[in-house]
Amino acid sequence: MAHAAPRSRGATRQVRPIRTPDIFDERVHRMAQVGIPVVLGLVYGYWAAANRRGGGPVTGWNILFGFVTAVAFIVLCLAVAAFAPLLKRELHSLTKSAFAGASVGFLYSQSGDSVMRSAALGIAVTAGVFGVFFYRYYTREDAEGNRIR
Repeated sequence: MAHAAPRSRGATRQVRPIRTPDIFDERVHRMAQVGIPVVLGLVYGYWAAANRRGGGPVTGWNILFGFVTAVAFIVLCLAVAAFAPLLKRELHSLTKSAFAGASVGFLYSQSGDSVMRSAALGIAVTAGVFGVFFYRYYTREDAEGNRIR
C-alpha cells in the first residue's frame, strides 16, 4: 500500500507569486503603450485604403485616405487605452468592445458593401468582444474595479 510520507515539522510551505515575472523594464512598457497603437493604426490605415481601392490603381487620394484613417485610429486607440480603465468594468468592457466593433464595421464598409451589413457585422463583433472582455474583468476585478489578488 502506498501512503503519503509524513511531513517534517520544520518544513514551510512555498507561496506562489501572484503575478508572472515581468521580463521588460518600465521603459519598454512605456514605449509599447504608444508603439503598439501606432503600428496597429498604420496597418489599419493600409487595410482601409486597400479595401477602398478594391484592387484598382493606387492614387494620391487613396494614400491620403489611408494616412487620415491611420491617424484617426491611433488617436482613438490611445484615448480608449487611457480612459477605459478609469470606468467600471461594464463600461470598460463596452468601451473597448465598441471601439473594436466600430473599427471592423468601418473596414467592412470600405469594401463597398451595404451600410446595414457593415453595421450588423460591427454589432456582432462588439457583442463577441464585450463577452470576452466582460468575463475577463468580471473574474479579475471587484465591483469597484480593483484587481482581485
